[in-house]
Amino acid sequence: MIRGQGDAVSELPLRISDVVRPWAERSPNQLALVEASGIWTYQQLEAAVSSTRTWLVALGVRPGDRVMIVCENCRALAAVLFAAADLGAWSVLVNAHLSAPEVDTIRDHCGARLIVYTTKVSPRATEHAKRHHATIEEVGDLGPIGVGALNEDTEPEPLEDDVANRVAALIYTSGTTGVPKGVMLTHRGLLFLAAGSAKIRSLNPQDRIYGVLPMSHAVGLAVVLLGTLLSGATLYVVPRFDPLSAPVALVKEQLTIFLGVPAMFLQLLQYAKLRGFKSMNCPSLRIISSSGAPLQPSIKSAVESLFGLVLHNGYGVTECSPTIAQTRVDEPRADTSVGRVFPGVEVRLIGSDGNPVPEGGVGELHVRGPNVMKGYYRAPEETAAVIDADGWFNTRDLARMEDGNLFIVGRTKDLIVHLGLNVYPAEVEAVLNSHPAVLRSAVIGQSIEGDEEIVAFVQLPSGSSLTAYELAEYAASRLASYKRPTRILFVPDMPLTPTGKIVKGELAKMLSVNPPVPQNS
Repeated sequence: MIRGQGDAVSELPLRISDVVRPWAERSPNQLALVEASGIWTYQQLEAAVSSTRTWLVALGVRPGDRVMIVCENCRALAAVLFAAADLGAWSVLVNAHLSAPEVDTIRDHCGARLIVYTTKVSPRATEHAKRHHATIEEVGDLGPIGVGALNEDTEPEPLEDDVANRVAALIYTSGTTGVPKGVMLTHRGLLFLAAGSAKIRSLNPQDRIYGVLPMSHAVGLAVVLLGTLLSGATLYVVPRFDPLSAPVALVKEQLTIFLGVPAMFLQLLQYAKLRGFKSMNCPSLRIISSSGAPLQPSIKSAVESLFGLVLHNGYGVTECSPTIAQTRVDEPRADTSVGRVFPGVEVRLIGSDGNPVPEGGVGELHVRGPNVMKGYYRAPEETAAVIDADGWFNTRDLARMEDGNLFIVGRTKDLIVHLGLNVYPAEVEAVLNSHPAVLRSAVIGQSIEGDEEIVAFVQLPSGSSLTAYELAEYAASRLASYKRPTRILFVPDMPLTPTGKIVKGELAKMLSVNPPVPQNS
């Protein structure tokens, strides 16, 4: 067992919304949130949270209710998130780029009392709002925002006496079964993670952080939003990544911290190559860091050459709020280790025989600490399958430890990480298999520079005229853009076990040795 060095952060606020008030009192005119349409100081952010809380109560939101936010990054998202937390409701954070069936499945499962949509910054959120017959209203400090009808048939969750252990955010992850699971993240867990990540990077009120990672995901929520505001720093809020505007913002706004995923850094490398840049001179930038997907050595070295800075690396999962390990600013690494275990967190590596593995050995990674989720919402059996009686969470990822540094080797399951976001093959396969002309399908990931492609093998019935384009269109209407197959390859027969299970290892060999050619496209 290895414990992250350093004490667990003490004296944390009770609620995530409590990160604002101390700075509103101490530095009321300090910039808190900056976006293209305007700014909020800490004093203005506190006022916006207060007025939004009043608005939610007037609409009928109660403590223990779930408030679903279909969103992209913006000031309004932060205000609704903190206002809900302040009154004891749960925020259900939903990326607006999810497809209609995905959004509706989450809505129905969580029993949302109210749904709001960040229509001002997100065309996709606006589409969902219109589809749900929501109204788009001017709401105080929030500006134009989509508001759904109040769900009169849902009941609030009971409130725990321990405020810090109440659920602050519900973030859905599809899981290996393809069925959405609501990860219940507590105030204590998120704030523990926010404070620890801020301490690792020595964040202070002079820092200016590029807020491009989605706040509907755990890194964007805990590390970027909460970590910034807990430190009294300034967050420059960006709805989505653009490799053309990002370099301009880094220089113009004198940003000091840029946290991204490998695919973002790869796009910046491609942009620099296109423009003939050998370097990006961002004099204020002091930390760049990657997470969300495996970081390839070629990407790391090229980005470091471009920026003249070490590209740090981290690892985590939604269920751990999310960080498990992070490289340290004072211990830069030349390899792609994800660094030391997060302070206050314990990890152990378990072999296939159920015993701990020795130093340097590969084992399944288990985690225990304040960052571990409360559980999966309304799924006690699935929760018990991943968190044991002693509080150990099984990531089902394979890792090894060398000299106190963690290396992620692979995944026990066949999870694909595309554009820094999790894609579970079962979910994609379920959509493809629902097409009447598809006999069976199998989805695997193929590593490419800085990312993983989603490759779908499809077997059609004899005589079918279905084309890859038609099937891609079908999938596009039912899956978020980042979950759609990069390639659809038709095969005459699937390799099967005697029990009829598809042997994905054979498909991977087929792809590497003799890549199939897309048919009927």
